[in-house]
Amino acid sequence: MQSTPKANRFHIALFGRTNVGKSSVLNLLCGQRVSIISEVRGTTTDVVEKAMELPPVGPVLFLDTAGLDDTSELAAKRVERTNAVFARADAVALVLEAGAWTEHEAAALARARAEAIPSFAVINKADLAAADTAFKDRLASHGLAFCELSSVATPRPDALAAFTETLLTAVPADRFSDPPLLSDLIGSGDIVILVTPIDLEAPKGRMILPQVQAIRDALDAEAVCAVVKEKELPFLLEQLRTPPRLVVCDSQVVLKVSADVPKSIRMTTFSTLFSRYKGDLRELAAGAARLDSLTKDSRVLIAEACTHHPIGDDIGRVKIPRWLRQYLGFDVRIDHAAGQDFPDDLGAYDLVIHCGACLLNRRHMLWRIREARKRGVAITNYGIAISKLQGVLPRILEPFGL
Repeated sequence: MQSTPKANRFHIALFGRTNVGKSSVLNLLCGQRVSIISEVRGTTTDVVEKAMELPPVGPVLFLDTAGLDDTSELAAKRVERTNAVFARADAVALVLEAGAWTEHEAAALARARAEAIPSFAVINKADLAAADTAFKDRLASHGLAFCELSSVATPRPDALAAFTETLLTAVPADRFSDPPLLSDLIGSGDIVILVTPIDLEAPKGRMILPQVQAIRDALDAEAVCAVVKEKELPFLLEQLRTPPRLVVCDSQVVLKVSADVPKSIRMTTFSTLFSRYKGDLRELAAGAARLDSLTKDSRVLIAEACTHHPIGDDIGRVKIPRWLRQYLGFDVRIDHAAGQDFPDDLGAYDLVIHCGACLLNRRHMLWRIREARKRGVAITNYGIAISKLQGVLPRILEPFGL
């Protein structure tokens, strides 16, 4: 892993009316032409993403959206994509022109506030018109910190400094950090074993993202990290003079690993670690109980954040449905959603089984959990559901005190 994963970056969404200069502001901040800019209205047709380092915040991901007041032929689809950004935005930057506050800015701010997203304003085009006191007072009355700049005249260092200062003013410090992955479960000098099967869906020459992040987190905790495939686990355990503090395995081999690891040694799965890191472990664990009350008329949604091409014995499309049938003794209707897609008719389902969400930022996964809660739909994730279906869930949750 050569750079911070996109899902681990702080997501900053740029919202504003058409031609206020959102894309120009992004290009200025990044120091390169990330977005196409033009006098033609509606140039930005889809969400443009740009990753960069923003000291002292750290790794961020900018999301450049289409105009809030788009009236073009594709307006409905563009606005739909723009609105979807609220689900994953950690902060909202409203790009404005001095003196202009319309129903579009008001609606965007109201949506951000409803989603509890910290917001601030960027007054662009300062070379054409400076914001007067009345306008600044109006922004202050909305509780908005703001900065002024010109995407064509402000030097990049000055623009970065102003933007960053305003961001840090608007966003509470604790919003920039995520919960630990596993570092709080181990200590300096502890041994942690990561059991990582290599199957057809593992990237050639690489390991999958949750495994890589677990290795890094273990090293950051000054722990001793041993990585092994499931067949070699018993041999490794025999060679260790000191038992491991924790064993983490892929959910697909949890039954075998549970049998091989002595009961005195704590163990869990990568997906369960991610259920806490990216979401709400307690709620996802509680959601697994819904598996016991499914009927032949029930509908289950299997949702995964990535859009990989299913290969062979795919976990979401083959293995989980098979284990579910074996557990229940009958078939239920199973639908699938992939990538950024999350159905509007969520209330039609009895249970959502979500992937580990390694490709979603924490904000986005928590939004999905809240959407399920609003509609009275139970939600769990791959690792927790598989452990429940395999009869080892209490052991997998024990390291977390659940």
